[in-house]
Amino acid sequence: MKVGIAAAGSGGHVFPALAVADALVEGGLSKEDIVFFGGDRMEATTVPDAGYPFVQLDVHGIRRSISTDNLTLPLKIRTASRIITDHIESESIRAMVVFGGYVSGPAGIASRRTKIPLIIHEANAVPGVANRLLAPIAKTVYVAFAPATSKLRRATVVGNPLRSPFETFDRTELRPGARAHYGIDPDAVVLGVFGGSLGAAALNEIAESIATDPDRDFHLLHVTGAPHFDKLSHTAASHGDWTVIPFEEEMVRLYAASDVVISRAGSMAVSELHATATPAVLVPLPSGKGYQARNADDLVRVGGGIVIAQDHTDEIIATAIDLLTDDVRRKAMTETASASKHRGVAKTIAEHIVDVANVG
Repeated sequence: MKVGIAAAGSGGHVFPALAVADALVEGGLSKEDIVFFGGDRMEATTVPDAGYPFVQLDVHGIRRSISTDNLTLPLKIRTASRIITDHIESESIRAMVVFGGYVSGPAGIASRRTKIPLIIHEANAVPGVANRLLAPIAKTVYVAFAPATSKLRRATVVGNPLRSPFETFDRTELRPGARAHYGIDPDAVVLGVFGGSLGAAALNEIAESIATDPDRDFHLLHVTGAPHFDKLSHTAASHGDWTVIPFEEEMVRLYAASDVVISRAGSMAVSELHATATPAVLVPLPSGKGYQARNADDLVRVGGGIVIAQDHTDEIIATAIDLLTDDVRRKAMTETASASKHRGVAKTIAEHIVDVANVG
């Protein structure tokens, strides 16, 4: 039995898809039985590196600026859907799972054309256009965050699928190794700061302000994003207890090493913070119609995170420092997040995929 997975564009789409693929393999499928469809962004390297077959398509989303690329988009969607259809038929793919991004539309069209079950997972609290359009023809719709059900009314809230290191996360067990990896004193108080895979200039400025405060008495663990690393690593060299890295492939390590985190509120960041029960100050991206702030709603509601607007820099810094010094509040945040987190999401979705594929 073969399964198709469509995921493209960002880690928020690709990493949940890989988590489900891994769960399918753990359930008995081989990696060769799972065919990924995507474009030329991170999925083009991340998916093959994980060992899964990958079909690269020439398709993209609507350009926000005026561009002649938008004129060719309908043809590219038709071509991509035809290529996916050919793979479904030639490889006897029995179900299609879409995770959002510009490849979802062609994959959904192909699944309908070939009459195989379509399963949707929406990672964000504000669903993307493609998933909203495909939802009426889907067999099943899953969402990560409750606010998404206002747009996808048949959806089931399950959380974001996370790879196995997050399912088995144990801070007490992992912390000594994580601290040693970064060269951080095992007894230090640690504030982690990160702004996504490419970094965030606003959060980097906040981190730099914290790091250069002469009265700071804690360690700063800072993921800068590759574009910002050279400049900040040069500055960090003249300040103690400030570890800067361009990117972290094993995020469980950063969460295990940190007592508190300042982070963007991307879908995966929020889900990972919830899964690891890491006390967090969430600074949503101010653009994008507020979707990041909505991503944080569920975690904030249970008391596991605090949302502060990006332009309230002093409040962000003060809140993070207060949390570092308030053991009781941190413990309460950890306990409420741990009690309310979603468990076994990837396995749940994988088992459903196998069920509908076998029936189909």
